Amino acid sequence: MNTTLKGKVALVTGASSGIGEATALALSEAGARVAIGARRADRLKLLADQAPGEMLALDLDVTDQESVRAAVAQTTERFGALDILVNNAGVMLSGPIAGADTTEWTRMVETNLLGSMYTVHAALPHLLESRGIVLQVSSTSGRTASAYSGVYAATKFGITAFSEALRQEVTAQGVRVVVVEPGFVATELAGHSTDPTMRAAAREMADSMRTLRPEDIAAAVLYAVTQPEHVAVNELLIRPTDQTRA
Repeated sequence: MNTTLKGKVALVTGASSGIGEATALALSEAGARVAIGARRADRLKLLADQAPGEMLALDLDVTDQESVRAAVAQTTERFGALDILVNNAGVMLSGPIAGADTTEWTRMVETNLLGSMYTVHAALPHLLESRGIVLQVSSTSGRTASAYSGVYAATKFGITAFSEALRQEVTAQGVRVVVVEPGFVATELAGHSTDPTMRAAAREMADSMRTLRPEDIAAAVLYAVTQPEHVAVNELLIRPTDQTRA
């Protein structure tokens, strides 16, 4: 297995913290030139400054198709190609279905599901040209739904369905599609909820186990994208050893 990404170009969405940040650094350390996108430009600049390799910071809102197309265009203009897309941008606004603020549902669908679809759509012509890789960061919630996470789970189930359809369409053209499904990871994601009860439950869950770290997921991403061209790691399910639910 070739563990270097020298000469490869990657675009990572949601790169301003957590899994996206760790993945961008791991790809850079492996030799890739990396474009990083998110809405928090100040954090992206700090990340680019500490990266071991060339890194391009992009102001990116995955819910805005024009922003997505511009980010892909800037990546290919700067680096001349695109070999790896890491769709990581996401938000988790947990809470009961009854009495929910449905604007939060819209935000999750637009960010988690449509955002990843928009990014694939914009990047795919370049990935077909390079016989590249689409890597979707999903969740254990993309295979097992739980109470109080119905809409979040629906977006992640959607990513799984979209990714499998995409795989069937592009695998014969050399493009590999990978879905990574992390369990509980110590990131900002659980703190997105506006429901105090849900935030407290997330803290309690985190305290009950040895949670995954963003670097653990970044290592799995690196494993998947450094396989030989004839090997497609289509799905990686990664839970903390201590996690029993979902």
